[in-house]
Amino acid sequence: MRKLGKVGIAVLILLIGGIILIPFINDYYAYRTKAELCEIPLPDRTEIVDSVYKAGKLTGNGNGMQYFGAILIKSELSLNELEDYYSDYREQEWTCVVEHQEGKTVKGIENGEVLFSEEADGDDFYIVYSWGDGPDLLEATDIRGH
Repeated sequence: MRKLGKVGIAVLILLIGGIILIPFINDYYAYRTKAELCEIPLPDRTEIVDSVYKAGKLTGNGNGMQYFGAILIKSELSLNELEDYYSDYREQEWTCVVEHQEGKTVKGIENGEVLFSEEADGDDFYIVYSWGDGPDLLEATDIRGH
């Protein structure tokens, strides 16, 4: 009986620990998505102004965890020139997407709000963003994905 109680307590600790740790682990995958963008060399006449990341159910409906990372850049280059530059680093359709950015609200996020700390005010601000991946088990067990 005592052995069963100790096993039950151990299982309970693991479950509670997992529930607490899983969001941090998923946040790490979103952070890594952003960090990979920050590691890409910038084109000439371009600077990073800010960067953000977020894990959760960010677009669409249904269940599923999504990992988002973005950088806000200020560039003298045109949108087409930036798209050409970042296309060399694009591994799939949803990595290194480049769009014009206005204001603080990050484009592409439907559920909740992600904000840059800096205001994008002018025609020379762009967002470069990617959607990342994480382990399926962690995607299914994080409440933010539901």
